[in-house]
Amino acid sequence: MSGSADSADSLRSADPVPAQVPGPASAPVPPAAARTVEGDDPLDRAVWRLRSRGCWHDAAVLLEPHAARHAPAALRRAALLVERCMFTATGWAEAEDALRAAEALAGDDEERGEAACERGHLAYTATVLGVRDRADEARSALGRAAALLAPTAAGRPLLDFRRGLMAEHVADSADAARAAYRRAHAGATAHGDILLLSFTWRHLAGLALRDGELAEARHGFTESLRIREELGFLVGTAPALVALADAAPDDEAARLRTEAARLFRLMGGVPTWLAGQLPPDPTDS
Repeated sequence: MSGSADSADSLRSADPVPAQVPGPASAPVPPAAARTVEGDDPLDRAVWRLRSRGCWHDAAVLLEPHAARHAPAALRRAALLVERCMFTATGWAEAEDALRAAEALAGDDEERGEAACERGHLAYTATVLGVRDRADEARSALGRAAALLAPTAAGRPLLDFRRGLMAEHVADSADAARAAYRRAHAGATAHGDILLLSFTWRHLAGLALRDGELAEARHGFTESLRIREELGFLVGTAPALVALADAAPDDEAARLRTEAARLFRLMGGVPTWLAGQLPPDPTDS
């Protein structure tokens, strides 16, 4: 399941990396915002470094003192733990507890909408990983988020992306997924959400590959990998390498999958759903 389990959340990288990111070939996109991915706050940087290396629990611990009374911190903490579920298929109870805490603290429509977006994503994750069918809950929560988040809200591009995931991997509607990914790509560009762009590039490229548009697919996968490498999003680099391998000539594809396997082992077998797509560890023979 190369594309279905790759996801993004509402946290952004703390390492400022300027990027000039054009939109997909067929998607009109507003000019990119003149900002980087995150600021210079020491806590943000520490959380990003842990998250980017797959240390979601440790990152959540850093946010815990702030999350007790501060709704945005509670939401960030919940998003970290939801992402851990996606990458590891573990930690479901802790993610649910964090989400309930974030929902209880939400004080306005934007915070309630972002909490609903996370709840929808957790339900989607459980469904797509085969843990439990929660598709109806995912649809309901994402629909609630859409009603609460204004079209220009900072969380709207992430919501559009996640609705695209539902359309592609639950409803099996490539056209609806493509439209949602394009909206997410445009919004991420406008808001300067560089990490989310790595996901929209990747999933639009996946649909292009499915349609036989090899050049477009290769371009999108290359952009996704480039962004993740520049941001230092180590835990998301192996999936990006495997995706690019799917659109590469055989010799290059083998090299990319070998590098992905090396990173996968370095990360302790994360993301778990990537295991079946990688060459075996030569030390196991």
